[in-house]
Amino acid sequence: MAKKQIVWIMTDTTGYNMVGCYGSKISTPNIDSMAENGLRFERAYTCQPVCGPARSALFTGLFPHSNGSWGNSMPLGADVKTLGQRLSEHGIVCGYIGKWHLDAGDYFGWGICPDGWEKKYWYDMKCYLDELTDKERLFSRDADSSSKNIPASFTYGYRVTERALAFIREHRDEDFFLVVSYDEPHGPSLCPEPYASMYDSCAGTNPAWDDDLSDKPDCLRIWAETTGEKDPSKRRGGISPRVAACNSYIDSQIGRVLECARKLAPASLRLFTSDHGDAAHSHGLSAKGPAIFDEIARVPLIFEGACVPENEIYRHVVSHIDLPATVLDYMGIPRPVMFEGESLMPQLADPGRPTNRPAHVEFGRYEIDHDGFGGFQPMRAVITDEYKLALHLLDGDEMYDTANDPYDLKNVVYDKEYAAARDALHDELIDWMNRTRDPFRGYQWQCRPWRKDKRPSWNVDGFTRQRENDPGEYRQLDYSTGLTMEEATRKKK
Repeated sequence: MAKKQIVWIMTDTTGYNMVGCYGSKISTPNIDSMAENGLRFERAYTCQPVCGPARSALFTGLFPHSNGSWGNSMPLGADVKTLGQRLSEHGIVCGYIGKWHLDAGDYFGWGICPDGWEKKYWYDMKCYLDELTDKERLFSRDADSSSKNIPASFTYGYRVTERALAFIREHRDEDFFLVVSYDEPHGPSLCPEPYASMYDSCAGTNPAWDDDLSDKPDCLRIWAETTGEKDPSKRRGGISPRVAACNSYIDSQIGRVLECARKLAPASLRLFTSDHGDAAHSHGLSAKGPAIFDEIARVPLIFEGACVPENEIYRHVVSHIDLPATVLDYMGIPRPVMFEGESLMPQLADPGRPTNRPAHVEFGRYEIDHDGFGGFQPMRAVITDEYKLALHLLDGDEMYDTANDPYDLKNVVYDKEYAAARDALHDELIDWMNRTRDPFRGYQWQCRPWRKDKRPSWNVDGFTRQRENDPGEYRQLDYSTGLTMEEATRKKK
């Protein structure tokens, strides 16, 4: 019987617009080769454009608001299983090499391998720092270090790659799930020559640089003021040369992993994605945060190998939340009842087949340990092939006609001609919050200034929503009777 093997490669802060096959001027020939050999998802979206929460969804199958890690340095819930745990329970060897960001530690992690993953190959950023002297640690966090002609072997990306190659060689004849998780091109974006001096500018053109934010929520204008770029005439656009250089460098490391996997595990399923993008001064914003603009929330997603057709493009919206279910489906493991995404295996087999599912993007808090990016900024959003709708609970809301306004320049949330489509999206968004038992749900999300048919209710919709369970797992008890619940969703007595 053929072995089931998956090589999951991801970077940090590589937006869709930083990859050559998506139209970028940044050189990424190895990632591009995956698109030539496989299937490129044209419009994939992160579940939350922040490092930790984005990863929490990718490796649990639950949205950040469901798994507990809805801000950086916030741990997964004690009852939440990762893909490593679910797959290792079925005898599949699981390796996670690289940035984790889900153990409630600081940026670097604890250096401790979580349950379900091979301890031999565990290598988070704390493990890397433990290999360095204090002087080397300082050097590794200095953005100017790239100008000092550092050797590739000093970089985190190189050392992650070396371990990934060793894992594939050791487990080439077994079922395995390998995650290769680079921190690069995230700052400080260190890289060696010739990459370090590869770019003088990556500006290009982007109409979003001219957005004056006049019809946007206050939180976005305040965010732009923080960067000093509320005035479009003062903006400099584009990915910085330093980040672009590191992005091309890490593509070279991805190429090493792909070469090994294609040779030693040719029947493996291989995928590439990233946790989120970077505003890079579009709409006057920096980095990432509570926004649904494509530069921030849209990510590359490419599959190759195994059953994947070559040189195909899937043009509909998809969500990161579907990747865990896809992994289990490929491995022949039933989808857990509590998963909040569905398998993309039907789309891998037939790229013309729509999922008929929107993508949902949320935001809660950037991180727990300081008040970067506005502190608590609750956002819930829905994205379809035609529209985007984002609710900012403590602020104004946004809607964009992406078919006619691909750069999200005109906020049409109050436009009467979009009222029917807006209200339908709003209803779907509220239903999603209910389906996923969003702990932040409440009448405030329903009673928006532009939704005149909604009225506040202390009971909201009056339902109790307990967690469903898989066969053999503990089934929760009904508060009113103390007996095993019959229906997880029911009117509260």
